[in-house]
Amino acid sequence: MTSTFNSTPTAERPHIAVFGKRNAGKSTMINFLTDQDLALVSEIPGTTTDPVYKSMEVLPLGPVIFIDTAGIDDRGNLGSKRVEKTLRVIRKTDLALMIINNLKDLEYEKDLISRLEENSIPYLIIFNNIDNLDLSKAEISAAFGDFSPEKIIIAENYSNNEREEILKALASLAGENNNLEAAAKRLIGDLIQPDDLVLLIIPIDSGAPKDRLILPQMQTLRRILDNRAQVLVVRPDSIKSALVNLKKPPALAVTDSQAFAQVSKLVPDNILLTGFSILFARYKGDLNSYLQGVNYLKKLKPGMEILVAEACTHRKRHEDIGTVKIPGWLEEIAGGNLNFTHYAGQDFPAEIDKYDLAVFCGGCMINQQEVTSRIRDARNARVPVINYGILIAWKMGILDRAIQPFLDEVEINYAAN
Repeated sequence: MTSTFNSTPTAERPHIAVFGKRNAGKSTMINFLTDQDLALVSEIPGTTTDPVYKSMEVLPLGPVIFIDTAGIDDRGNLGSKRVEKTLRVIRKTDLALMIINNLKDLEYEKDLISRLEENSIPYLIIFNNIDNLDLSKAEISAAFGDFSPEKIIIAENYSNNEREEILKALASLAGENNNLEAAAKRLIGDLIQPDDLVLLIIPIDSGAPKDRLILPQMQTLRRILDNRAQVLVVRPDSIKSALVNLKKPPALAVTDSQAFAQVSKLVPDNILLTGFSILFARYKGDLNSYLQGVNYLKKLKPGMEILVAEACTHRKRHEDIGTVKIPGWLEEIAGGNLNFTHYAGQDFPAEIDKYDLAVFCGGCMINQQEVTSRIRDARNARVPVINYGILIAWKMGILDRAIQPFLDEVEINYAAN
């Protein structure tokens, strides 16, 4: 169990957010479910100020992240900012718990539940019965209006049985969350069969970390093995000799997007070829939304505003993809200087309607829900969005080939370079 917990990337763990008013018992509930004193508990309202992330392994869910949030009824200038941060947690929430301790003035709770439903986020209502009120699930359901009693659990004495009931209900919600289940298969598992051979092409250049692979490469490698397929890992300059030594050709080749131009000449056309970033564009995001963004590239003009959002916060280098290469390629396409705004890690602008184009990385460091939220923000603001890998493949003139493995999913007609 320990090795599973330690090796599961943060972005791959279901994010379970705990919402409620101040002093509703949110932190107490997290401590109860994890059977540890992870969250600070106090009788003083507003003890939790910023969202707090707790990584745990909890059976039967497995490795998860609990998010302890500030009260949705916080007040004052600072309070409203804390509420704003709480509401932004919804962007990355896979499953939610709404903690209530009375049935008075449920407007805050109803508003948050409507936000969860708008984002198709499964949730439970936990009635924290600290006052030992004689209430049934039907009465609690009636207080919320048209609401299913099956989504309500009454916690009266914080017993082991109640803990098991809540965790089983969360596991059931996770099973019903089609996004979680589909994403688990979509990285590469649905593209290969057992005993297929996959060729992973990994450049070892100045940007490669010492003694390890980067996360997208590691996750792709593991998913290949999980699907009982075979994998051969080579550098670009070893492709020819590797193919000569094989008895059968690979079913699929995957390369770093920046090596597309070199690799596409070395991998024969009869072998499907794509990039790690494009795999993650499909896995975490929406391939068709990114392909739609291709049609905007030739409309770029000098002076336009470009948002570049990268999910990791690595040290920038002189050949950095997000701050150097992508801007250079886009300005070459536009025929002049563009205005770039860069966001890294969890940071993302609250309003993006001022931008003419949004460029996203593969998103390996954030969960699928967060990537989906960013794409939805762009769509609502009518801002075209494109992914690093899609952009690079288009710029190098091999996008048709790079999306060939997913051709039956493509619904967009895009302009060729």
